[in-house]
Amino acid sequence: MKALVGEHIETLKPYVPGKPIEELERELGIEGSIKLASNENPLGPSPKATEAARALLEKGHIYPDGAAHRLRAAVAKFHGVSPDEVITGNGSNEVLTIAVRTFCTADDEAVVSQYSFAAYPIICQAQGMTIHRAPMKEPLTFDLKAMAETITPKTKIVFVANPNNPTGTYVPADELRWFLGEVPDDVIVVVDEAYHEYVQAEDYASAETMRDVHERLIICRTFSKCYGLAGIRAGYGIAPAALIDRMNRVREPFNVNLLAQDAAAAALDDLAFVERSVAINEEGRGILEEGLSALADSGVSWIPSQTNFLLVKVPVEGVKVYDALLRKGVIVRPMAGYGLGDYVRISIGTPDEVRRCLNSLYEVLPTLVQREEA
Repeated sequence: MKALVGEHIETLKPYVPGKPIEELERELGIEGSIKLASNENPLGPSPKATEAARALLEKGHIYPDGAAHRLRAAVAKFHGVSPDEVITGNGSNEVLTIAVRTFCTADDEAVVSQYSFAAYPIICQAQGMTIHRAPMKEPLTFDLKAMAETITPKTKIVFVANPNNPTGTYVPADELRWFLGEVPDDVIVVVDEAYHEYVQAEDYASAETMRDVHERLIICRTFSKCYGLAGIRAGYGIAPAALIDRMNRVREPFNVNLLAQDAAAAALDDLAFVERSVAINEEGRGILEEGLSALADSGVSWIPSQTNFLLVKVPVEGVKVYDALLRKGVIVRPMAGYGLGDYVRISIGTPDEVRRCLNSLYEVLPTLVQREEA
């Protein structure tokens, strides 16, 4: 009998999202939990997006615009590009998938970075590709020189998350520009800028300012983070029209639903909400970093972040910290799945949520350390 699936599917480890609050509360018999595990916007969705989506509820029986004309036009205007250079997706994750399905075959290779977004190797392995992982440099930052050296004649696509999930680190503009110039012309570079809006570093720049350096460049953005539309699912990619044309041949029809298209277009225009989201993130980051500093003698440290989360190193297994906090009603993300077993990722919530997380950490960590030393 023939195998049900190929070896590349049989050995594929799927992406494991965090459980919903409702499910965890039901399992543990607790109430009033806070979720600081999935890098969601603690302010909720953009009010303009909510209003736009609500206005369409009575049109749910009508298929959405298969080409997402309004959303693509809004994105094109926002970035100063042509609508023909924009593709929309069911979150930016779908844009990543479309890119691999369009341009890559099982004979091709991909280059990713160690400790980068888990979706990249998953998508590539599902296509049957060979994946090469370049090492990072301290403090858990993309080593673009190492990535450039990892490229082979069979490399078809390279992924750079800037800033990166789960480390929160970023690549300075001059390093990214150098890298784009080093990558062979026939290799596609995907720069994933899901956390772009949160960046405060002065030496950062979006890859959209570097489109003249490398032609086969795809820049991905999402509405899931700063715009607060994670549950509605909308994202987009910007690339030369020739690349977008090929990707649209693979893209599923009606891939961005009716509500998501108008909500995302409205959110893109809600600059005041973005400013509030960034401001509360900076406030929460300050509180979290100050609170974690009090645990330095206990072996706690963190990676400086340009996102809406911190990757925190703990003195015991991260999953033990996750489990102990969970029973306090605080949900964070253990990082063992990324090969970072002594880390947890903590999303930056509201100031009150951050303080609750810290207080819970203060309560559980001494006991966990004592058990480790016993």
